[in-house]
Amino acid sequence: MSAPFDPNHRDNFCYRHPDRQSFVLCQRCGRTICPECQTQAPVGSICPECMKAARGAVPKRSPVRRLRARLGAGAPVVTYSIIAVTALLWLVGLIPGVDLAQPLAYTSAFLTPEHFEPWRLFTATLVHGSIFHVGFNMLTLWLFGRVLEPAYGWWRFLLLWVAAALGGSMLVTIIAPDTAVIGASGAVFGLFGAYFTVMREMRMNTTSLLVLVGMNIVLGFVVPGIAWQAHIGGLLVGLAAGWLLGRDRADSLGKRIRGGVGVGVLGLVCALVSVAVVQLT
Repeated sequence: MSAPFDPNHRDNFCYRHPDRQSFVLCQRCGRTICPECQTQAPVGSICPECMKAARGAVPKRSPVRRLRARLGAGAPVVTYSIIAVTALLWLVGLIPGVDLAQPLAYTSAFLTPEHFEPWRLFTATLVHGSIFHVGFNMLTLWLFGRVLEPAYGWWRFLLLWVAAALGGSMLVTIIAPDTAVIGASGAVFGLFGAYFTVMREMRMNTTSLLVLVGMNIVLGFVVPGIAWQAHIGGLLVGLAAGWLLGRDRADSLGKRIRGGVGVGVLGLVCALVSVAVVQLT
């Protein structure tokens, strides 16, 4: 039998301010923290000690390198650009008589010799079926892109996004070749996978992220019309890309380039596998 809930128990008070009651736990160490001690992250709150430890784990740079990084660390341009283009296409699609899904959507029929349009493996991410569809995907991109793009750099983040999209289309081609797909959900799941690798590297609590991913995967099986294959494919590619990019955290241009090239090759392999599956069957 479980013990009765006691709001006055010492575990329900901030560990740094014993006089302040709170029910929010640090996502890394599990200690109770009051609003003043909370640093917000995409998946929850972090206490001051864990945040300090995470920042201290970052390799020290020379003053020149720090200045160079600061000058180059502006707004997440790729993230905002993708959101802007996708939103614009959504608005254009509302014009009577305009159907953007027709020239941009993907199905394996567009990889046959008669109708070979391989760019659709990616362009399907630019069009969406409903305001909820585009809203959820772009909100998620905004939340995670603002973290991942500065961490990886704009061009590696762009490769991650494209590779995850191609991974989603690849699994659709393999499992459900007759399914027509639109939407950026596969690429969004790729961000989930990459962010998971970052959290694991920083030894952060991944429970909230796993719950978010799990709920969305279940929805793909329960709600009709959702291509769950794209979700799984994007997630797997995102995990692989996050691992590749996580191996080049040292402050070396060569290592950063190798990680980005690895993600680019990963995306190319996904596209080639999709073409091969259709051409050889």
